[in-house]
Amino acid sequence: MTRPLRAPRADNRLPLLLDAAARQFTAAGFHGASIRDIVRTVDMLPGSLYYHFAAKEDLLAAVYAEGVRRISARVGAAIAGMSDPWSRLEAACVAHLEALLEESDYAQVVIRVRPGDAPAVAARLVELRDGYERLFVELVDDLPVRRGVDRRNLRLMLLGALNWTQSWYRPGDDDPAAIARQFVGLLRNPTTKE
Repeated sequence: MTRPLRAPRADNRLPLLLDAAARQFTAAGFHGASIRDIVRTVDMLPGSLYYHFAAKEDLLAAVYAEGVRRISARVGAAIAGMSDPWSRLEAACVAHLEALLEESDYAQVVIRVRPGDAPAVAARLVELRDGYERLFVELVDDLPVRRGVDRRNLRLMLLGALNWTQSWYRPGDDDPAAIARQFVGLLRNPTTKE
């Protein structure tokens, strides 16, 4: 005899749980965030988490996936319909940096949590990160740069600069769009005197 499928609960608090986890992972890091602290803000018992996730690492993977989805959607919308390679890269960098600095705890989790922090889901986190970075591989590959430029290192340098911004950025100084444009401008127009 087969068991009937469980009907979805009307009070499914998964979105609230993901939001709470993103906040806690951002504030305390993966290891510092406790299940008790995460579920407390959504009025759940700690054991209730396991209705949704087998382990804290699986919750992290879900938060990370949502962060990648949100950043990817923002970048995709920013470059839609654009054809000039430098303009596309600039628009992607602006959208990436705005998502990182203005949008949510989800983006902070993507930037701050390292796959090695959660070995049980490290492969999933790397796959998610690499999927997002493929967009930047394509953007950099399309650039008209001189022969011999190592496009991989160019991409890694740019993403590293963008992602590090969250460490030093202070609202009120240059806005995220201006910072991203300046970064791309430095790549496009070398700083060396001719």
